[in-house]
Amino acid sequence: MSTPATVLVLVDHTPAGALRAPAEELCTAARAVAAAGSVEGVWVATDPDDRPGDAVLAALGALGVARVHRVTAVGADPRTSAVVAQALAELHAELHAERPARAVLLASSFENKEAAARLAVRTGAGVVTDADDLALEDGTVVTGKTVLAGTWTTRCAVRTPLAVVTLKANAVPAAPADVATEPEVLERAVEADATARAVTLVDRVERDTSGRPDLASAHVVVVGGRGTEGDFSAVEELADVLGGAVGATRVATDEGWIGHDAQIGQTGVTISPRLYIGAGVSGAVHHRGGMQASGTVIAVNNDPDAPIFEIADLGIVGDLFTVLPQAAAELRARREG
Repeated sequence: MSTPATVLVLVDHTPAGALRAPAEELCTAARAVAAAGSVEGVWVATDPDDRPGDAVLAALGALGVARVHRVTAVGADPRTSAVVAQALAELHAELHAERPARAVLLASSFENKEAAARLAVRTGAGVVTDADDLALEDGTVVTGKTVLAGTWTTRCAVRTPLAVVTLKANAVPAAPADVATEPEVLERAVEADATARAVTLVDRVERDTSGRPDLASAHVVVVGGRGTEGDFSAVEELADVLGGAVGATRVATDEGWIGHDAQIGQTGVTISPRLYIGAGVSGAVHHRGGMQASGTVIAVNNDPDAPIFEIADLGIVGDLFTVLPQAAAELRARREG
């Protein structure tokens, strides 16, 4: 029987104060790791008005979150990884006095992985990034993780008292707790120390939003490669019908056909959607390393020898400019019917 423990979850949210989908998945994973202990959220406020609203608290309560620690930073920008790491370290130390602290969970993003590393340095915790599975075995946090461009699946046991884990989006299906809670919101101010103050945020430019879901956490991703020859209209149309995100291979971004923020692969974004559709994607190893953890892989390519077909659950040999519009039209017809 594992001892109940405290698990902290960094609650990622939009500037408008809405929960991002990975936050719900993290809370679900945290309940199993806490072993009937306490799941507590950490809401890092980006400005004085940034606070969880009633709808967010109700959603967190349905997920079994007992308390939400709203953190404000003094002396440094709260959006830097150094401030986030300091806030999590101080909360961990305080909560450990109430009940053993077992884990800190974060969504696997570039910013959060940096914060996780800083947190590990501060606390001496063991760190696993880009995990796609999470369990508690005999009191030890054990994670699953794909490595070497998705060719190997590993299991990592964290032997330190505290585990810091960044979990890939869509790794754990979000599910409500058996018993809902009414989360208490606790206000906590963090006085930035020398390490946190050493980083100065000079400027921040918000990107124009497309209305599509975030690429790293989307359930459905439609990807265009060299075969699009720069025309992503069919890719974008199908993505919009499916409510998915648009991604690209490195060659497409290098050619300037789409922004580099859409690049999927070892040197781009790593994704694990439930559905991946590759259009005109050859399946080079550096691209496969960023998408091989996808649930279902569909490939559309006019080259029957394209490597992407080796890992596809469904392969269609054909012209993407014919196949994708037909698929989009059929999906619309089924939806309207």
